[in-house]
Amino acid sequence: MTRPLRSNFPRGSYLWSVRNAQWQALGLSEADCEKPKIAVVNSSSELASCFSHLDQVSVVIKQAIRDAGAIPFEIRTCAPSDFITGAGARGGYILASRDLVTNDIEVAVEGAQLDGMVCLASCDKTVPGQIMAAARLNIPSLIVPCGYQASGEYKGKHVDIEEIFIGAMHALTGHLDKEELVGMSREAIRSPGVCSGMGTANSMHIATEALGMALSGSTPVAAMSEAMMQDVRRAGARIVQMVLDDLKPRDILSADAFENAVMAVLAVGGSINCVKHLQAIATEARLQIDVYAMFERLSAQVPVLSAIRPVGNGTIEEFEAAGGSRALMKQLRALMHEAPMTVSGLTVGQELANAVVTNAAVIRPMTDPVSSRPAIMILRGNLAPDCAIVKTGIVERTRRQFVGPAICFSTSDTALAAIRDGVVQPGQVVVMRGAGVCGGPAMGGGASRVVFALDGMGLGEEVAMLTDGHLSGLVCKGLVLAELSPEAATGGPLAMVEDGDSICIDLDTQRVDLQITEAQWTERRAAWRATPPLHDTGWLQIYRANVSPTGKGAVLIKTE
Repeated sequence: MTRPLRSNFPRGSYLWSVRNAQWQALGLSEADCEKPKIAVVNSSSELASCFSHLDQVSVVIKQAIRDAGAIPFEIRTCAPSDFITGAGARGGYILASRDLVTNDIEVAVEGAQLDGMVCLASCDKTVPGQIMAAARLNIPSLIVPCGYQASGEYKGKHVDIEEIFIGAMHALTGHLDKEELVGMSREAIRSPGVCSGMGTANSMHIATEALGMALSGSTPVAAMSEAMMQDVRRAGARIVQMVLDDLKPRDILSADAFENAVMAVLAVGGSINCVKHLQAIATEARLQIDVYAMFERLSAQVPVLSAIRPVGNGTIEEFEAAGGSRALMKQLRALMHEAPMTVSGLTVGQELANAVVTNAAVIRPMTDPVSSRPAIMILRGNLAPDCAIVKTGIVERTRRQFVGPAICFSTSDTALAAIRDGVVQPGQVVVMRGAGVCGGPAMGGGASRVVFALDGMGLGEEVAMLTDGHLSGLVCKGLVLAELSPEAATGGPLAMVEDGDSICIDLDTQRVDLQITEAQWTERRAAWRATPPLHDTGWLQIYRANVSPTGKGAVLIKTE
């Protein structure tokens, strides 16, 4: 032992005695009780394929921890899956669950004063929730990405969860036979793991490695593959050494590390949800940095180097085979900060020294990018004084400015009905509000469904859309601005828009503006009244009362 462990107490003291009694009953000897104690954070669940394999992973990593001379203690958290957990409260439990994961971990790990933790990361809210907890507790921590699912084939064509999501909205608008959708849904997922495209989960797995919080070379990876299980065994051994070395998250999570993560997300045209998740991690790490401003600044410097679905036609399997995150960072090396430490105990530069790009057609060099225009942009303006986010993708837009009359909706159900009934017309700007962190609550409200319904009606490129809600990481359709802040439920500018108002979106100036007079602004602000909150009980009531704005990461801690 190279240093005292916080989990150990004087022999015969109250805390020592009661813990010894409990752990002896679990089969641990007195000598075992003196070893490093590692939390294995497991979000296993039989509700969703995202988490169905984690119990098997836990068995392997616990043995690796024992083999390295420490004692593993498995703890559980909630296991949110967008496509399962999103059924209740208009999807309000989805984002709210991220912070519940963080607090679950705090209660178990900090309450027991364990020495370190490995977190089995899967679906997209567990990843940031676990890193947020690591940043908050600041004990040796390592994230273990547990892989992507195998997609399927239906009638000779590729099908995955993205096609099901899109297809459901196409069926709603009458543009896809429901029996076709049923057939597709039975073939879309053929293994455990996260969504197989470059959605939020795979984007956050990649960002985690770029942050230095996952072992180099571990993302992305096919769930339950031999490559993944090798990473799992490596992680079990490595966390024990991290505890002995006292290598903690805040030794790793520097401002430069966040810039590396931002560049990695931009280079794959990743999910816009990464922006608020990375900001939340920075806030929990007590870093005074603005991740939104990082995306705004770095988007002009970082080209898109890989076009994986839904941004392009490439597959996540091709991305992994081409070298994965290590290869991506190798191609970005001219921009990457090499000094930040990683969980391996090596710096980013040391890790990248031997990185290899095995297919430069899949992960391209900066001299030959997929697109020199950013796939993610931050916009501001009088409708988004704090920010708005748009995923432009890699499509070269000849129409860089969109000006049109607003058509406003307060729920996704009314918007979907209007789309289906032909009320929404080409040239309009669809405004869907009341879907922010307070209004949703927790950004529930189904903004993504509205986007795919517009696509199903052939309006995806004929209208624009603004929402204070968030979008699924699988959304890359049309001109859609999300997470406008401040949100409508708190009296943000989006609440003042009326049907027929002219709205201008300009990608070149990165602005979104409502074209009304100052007198109209003043009159509407004076007349505005907050609407009664929806789903204001239980956990969602606690969340709504304590959540910070998205610009602070929508965390449940004081940010001022």
